[in-house]
Amino acid sequence: MNSRERVHITLNHKEPDRVPLDLGGTLASGMHVSSVYLLRQALGLDEPGTPVKVIEPYQMLGEVKSDLIEALEIDIVSIDPLKTLFGFNNEGWKPWTTFDGTPVLVPEAFNTEPEPNGDILQYPEGDKSTPASGRMPKGGWYFDSIIRQPPLDEDNLNIEDNLEEFGPISEEELAHFERKAKQLYQETDKAIMATFGGTSFGDIALVPVPWMKHPKGIRDVTEWYISTSVRRDYVYQIFEYQCNIALENLAKIYEVVGNCVTAVWVTGTDFGAQNGPLISPQSYRELFKPFHIRVNSWIHKNTRWKTFIHSCGSNRAFFPDMIDAGFDILNPVQTSTAHMDPVGLKRDFGMKTTFWGGGVDTQRVLPFGTPDEIRQDISDRFRIFAPEGGFVFATIHNVQPGVPIENLLALYETVNECRDYPIK
Repeated sequence: MNSRERVHITLNHKEPDRVPLDLGGTLASGMHVSSVYLLRQALGLDEPGTPVKVIEPYQMLGEVKSDLIEALEIDIVSIDPLKTLFGFNNEGWKPWTTFDGTPVLVPEAFNTEPEPNGDILQYPEGDKSTPASGRMPKGGWYFDSIIRQPPLDEDNLNIEDNLEEFGPISEEELAHFERKAKQLYQETDKAIMATFGGTSFGDIALVPVPWMKHPKGIRDVTEWYISTSVRRDYVYQIFEYQCNIALENLAKIYEVVGNCVTAVWVTGTDFGAQNGPLISPQSYRELFKPFHIRVNSWIHKNTRWKTFIHSCGSNRAFFPDMIDAGFDILNPVQTSTAHMDPVGLKRDFGMKTTFWGGGVDTQRVLPFGTPDEIRQDISDRFRIFAPEGGFVFATIHNVQPGVPIENLLALYETVNECRDYPIK
């Protein structure tokens, strides 16, 4: 059974030969570049000092190359947007070194000149004549968005200001998606996970639009969350226009990629916190669910793609509505948060959706546990989630920096020891 067949069977809630494995199939199931470097060195894939490409500078994610895919027996490959979250292409690679000393390659538009205080700034489209949109503090691992919201005129809010980033897909982007889809479908036997963009309603990582030079509208994180309550009609109108544009773009994308794609990332909006939901289920039903239904319904009517929602935190309260909205796949299945006991999730939702994630606790066990504790955590997750299919093994969100190499090796050694059906 090849990877594509394996994932297809799993997503249809049947048991394949083994549980599919994802690393790098999405921008929320990858690995920090420092950890990719350590893993490649430990597996003997590179000579010491060989740099790893940073394929998403906002999160500093490392490239999962084909040799690593084969070494770990990964089943998923990805089609990502043409541009990074800072609005520049991954091209013109140049050497750089992270604060922990990891040798990497970054795109040519990546700012390599620290500020006087040691911070690293990023600029929309790499244009230093505009205000910076991202900051990595000295000694840090990632970039934080810099809020550039102009003062709000409460009486003259214009929804068009919050729609500037949405529009007809460009011919360049269409060509990129077509090229990648055909290449991956023809040259690999892997399942293809695609992120086309434009369908994440209210994703807080995207609200500050770090790729735009002079954003208008409501762009402050706190102000946006407040707006979902006190300016709900305004936000609803934004989503309505966004959804119309997104459906037109999806139709154009489908014309060029067809059914090469296995699953598509629909949204990455986080609805959960560590101890419970960020909003009420009723608010989800009123503000978000109508648009999730529209997007999922179009996809299911017109394509064979499966639909994927990424939402961090304690989300059990939303699962019935998310499933009812048509999502085939839930991620990252953050079992380390309140009310997210794996046994209960599998019992109550295991035949209604696919859990893509939940494979190991990345908050405590993976970075701070022993290899034996990691092996136990992973083997428990296989026994709970894998029966009757509907489980793609992935870590809970991206593998972070600072994980000991012996823990990374224990992670993937255990996965390949446990993933064969029947699960023991």
